[in-house]
Parts: sequence; C-alpha cells; structure tokens
Amino acid sequence: MSSAKIISSLQNPLIKNIGSLLEKARERRKQGLLVAEGLIEVGMALRAGYEVEHLLYNPDITSEENIQQVLKYQPAGAQQLIQVNGPVMEKIAYRANVPNVVAVLRSKSPALNEFKVKENPLILLLETVEKPGNLGAILRTADAAGVDAVLLCDPQTDWYNPNVIRASLGAVFTVPTFSITAADALEWLQKHQIRIFATHLEASYPYYDCDLQGPTALVMGTEADGISTFWIQNAYQRVIIPMHGLVDSMNVSVSTAILLFEALRQRK
Repeated sequence: MSSAKIISSLQNPLIKNIGSLLEKARERRKQGLLVAEGLIEVGMALRAGYEVEHLLYNPDITSEENIQQVLKYQPAGAQQLIQVNGPVMEKIAYRANVPNVVAVLRSKSPALNEFKVKENPLILLLETVEKPGNLGAILRTADAAGVDAVLLCDPQTDWYNPNVIRASLGAVFTVPTFSITAADALEWLQKHQIRIFATHLEASYPYYDCDLQGPTALVMGTEADGISTFWIQNAYQRVIIPMHGLVDSMNVSVSTAILLFEALRQRK
C-alpha cells in the first residue's frame, strides 16, 4: 500500500482532531464522527456499513494482509489510508504495539420509528446505565443473544465512547441501538404489542418462572438505583433474579446476560 499517505508528526491537525474525538463526546456529536480501534472492531463497523473517513496504521507492526482483512467488507481508497509511526500510534491507540488499526468513521443516528420490527422480537431497554464498560459488555452480550434492538433511555453514556466500543468488541456496530426518552420508548413498545418485563426487587417473579417466549422487552437499570417508577408501573410483569448469598445485587451486565439467555433458552 505504497499509495497511502504518511503522518509522522504528533502536531498534525488530523492526529490532534482524533485526540479530541477520543476524549470529548461533544466533538463526536458536533462533527458526526467517531474513532474505533482494533482489527475486529473496525472490521465489524465496516461490515455494518459505517463509512470510513480515515484508516490509520503502523506498517512496522500491522501488515498489508491485516489491512486487507479489515477492508474486505468495504474497500478504502488510497486517500483514506494513512501510515503512521510508533509515537503517533501510541498517541491515538490504546494498543499500539500489536497489529492494530484506528479508524475515523462517520457516525449514525438511527430513528426508532424507521426500525423494522421482526416477528417475535427480543428488545433490551437500558435506563441510565452510566459506566462505559458496563454498556460495552451489555452490547456484546446482546449481540451474542441475538437481541433485535437496544433502547437507551435517558442514557448517561455516549455509545460511541471509545471504552464502550472496546468493551463491546465492536458489538456497538452490530446491534441496532437507539437513544430515546422513556415516554417514547413506552409508546413504541405498546404500538408493537411488546410485553415489558421490568427488573425489580419487590413483588416480582423469579425470572425462570416468567414466559419470555413472546414479543419481549427486558428493562434493566443500574445496581445502585435500579429502574425508575415509570417502568415499574408500566411493566407487564416484574422480574427478579433470586440471590442466595449475602450480596444483594449483581453487576448490571451480568444480570442482563442471565435474563437474555433465559429468554433465548425458552425460545429455543
């Protein structure tokens, strides 16, 4: 790939801008761009149709074969490929000393009303999940469980946060995800006759006694605060994961995995 451009200065405007995009959600929203890192993660983004603005790599570590593997779903033009040296890669990448790529991608802002609901959907609704690591892990689990869509209600975390992308292993690009208010989410779920199962500690049924075989939305909140009264009042059924130890809660990503795979088990 000798036609690729070369950047060797930390003061290059593109490198500085990538730093801003990595650090500031405001800049990501303003520019309509995001930064993804990793051969697997970037490959998933391209497979999902995200448009490449720039693709940066260190040719001393990352081979042409690595790059071609990433680009097999969406070939990049020579103007988009940029070779960088070690110091530049260390500035823009979390993993600079292994085969790796950093991609500047055009972000997407999908509208839920344009989403085509499949027969017997499984929907995951997250309320105020604020830790990027948790959100990323949940999206990775949602991909594994075949979730049809993830609704982020009043989200505290930008799902294009680099830590979300990294923790999701690129699943942020594979699972349809929508940012929406609770009221609009409820209206959409009711319109499509999707039953709402809300996780709650009181007056709830053990998850394995709940019928999750039909159109289902699972509502998850944070370990500290749980879910809001809004979802408790509008739930078809309240769900609990029985605890047998002294600790009274689990990490939200673990709880989500338990419920999603119970739904998947019932549907199989």
